[in-house]
Amino acid sequence: MLRLTVLLLLLANGGFYAWSQGLLLPWGVGPTQQSEPQRLNQQLHPEAVRLLRPEELRRLDAALAQAPQPPECLQAGPLDEPLVTALRPLLGRWPAGAWSFEPVLEPARWIVYMGKYPGVEQVARKRAELRQLGISSEPLSNSELEPGLSLGGHPTEAAAVRQMETLTERGVRTARVLQERPQLRGQRLLLPAVDDALRPRLDELRTALATRPLRPCR
Repeated sequence: MLRLTVLLLLLANGGFYAWSQGLLLPWGVGPTQQSEPQRLNQQLHPEAVRLLRPEELRRLDAALAQAPQPPECLQAGPLDEPLVTALRPLLGRWPAGAWSFEPVLEPARWIVYMGKYPGVEQVARKRAELRQLGISSEPLSNSELEPGLSLGGHPTEAAAVRQMETLTERGVRTARVLQERPQLRGQRLLLPAVDDALRPRLDELRTALATRPLRPCR
């Protein structure tokens, strides 16, 4: 039995050596060839690479900037009735079907919050400390809480408290739970397909929206 085992090992080693050295290639068995001319045949024609002069690069950038951009869907809200009333005359000059208002209810949002800090430098320092703990932060949607950090948003206070307890176990000491915004009810402005013909009108619309930004549709 021992002799048979030794013989099988010798045969296996010999077969692997023959395979790895390409000795079995005439029979269609062997490793992928990594030597020339295979690599030469696979290269991506480096002779076709050409360096662009600065003026050529500027022309290329200008051409790309002028190329048609695909339509995008934008939205804003919830908006209160006075703002909706003020927007309707502007939107009345848009093509039919290019905009609509729809009722929307945004739930309250609770966050695990750190701040306020004296300035953006302290925010950056705290964000770096959190990264060392493997904890990420997200932008604040309430400007009154700036400069500060949100470690996560939740639809209920209880969910935010549970996250804060978990973060405390991971070394976060100065966070607290607060309501970033109350429940909001109003109208959402929907612009389903803003193309190159409509994009120049967005600046006027953004001015009327003031602090309510246009965001990509979800």
